[in-house]
Amino acid sequence: MSLARELVGLHDSGALWWPDEKTLVVSDLHLEKAASIAKRKGLMLPPYDSAVTLEKLASLIDSFNPRRVICLGDSFHDIESSRNMPAAYLAMLTTMQLGREWIWITGNHDPEIAEHVWGERYDELSINSLSFRHEPKEGAERGEICGHLHPAAKVRRIGRTIRRACFATDGKRLVLPAFGALTGGLNVMDKAFSEVFDARRFSVYMLGNGRLFPFTAAKLLNE
Repeated sequence: MSLARELVGLHDSGALWWPDEKTLVVSDLHLEKAASIAKRKGLMLPPYDSAVTLEKLASLIDSFNPRRVICLGDSFHDIESSRNMPAAYLAMLTTMQLGREWIWITGNHDPEIAEHVWGERYDELSINSLSFRHEPKEGAERGEICGHLHPAAKVRRIGRTIRRACFATDGKRLVLPAFGALTGGLNVMDKAFSEVFDARRFSVYMLGNGRLFPFTAAKLLNE
């Protein structure tokens, strides 16, 4: 798709590929979410979400060999998650970072990232005509790419209701789905999205197995 005169590709993993800049963009990894929940709430979840997320990201990096990777915030589930990430996961991350520019956009879950985690930190960043930030900005200019809302869409097809994570765009801005293995989704018809897109004047690309499924907002279910 074309966004602010830049050609970008949407991948069924939930990542964005910007070929002219050899840049891979992902959002909302929420690394170490299970460990954080276990510590704060005493709710024991299988502690493998970080490994699954990092392996998924490593596969994309092997495929695209990006010159630059941009993570659009909430990469770590909280401040302690980046400080206490197990050595094995930190080694996986460091291996992916070798030989390329790595940019962390800070989010509401990770306003600070531990110093020993390599990469540049920005609250937001503009490259050419595209702007990268965690949360959608009110009155944002054309070319905004963000995350935070974990967009998901629901449709009825052949008598079945299908709900999937999705990209959401009105042609001016683009909201990426959450990339992390242990992240939920918010229906794009929720009122939270009314501050991002005019009512029903946007489209989604639902994630599928090996492909994306495009729908206009008029085809989506509210509930």
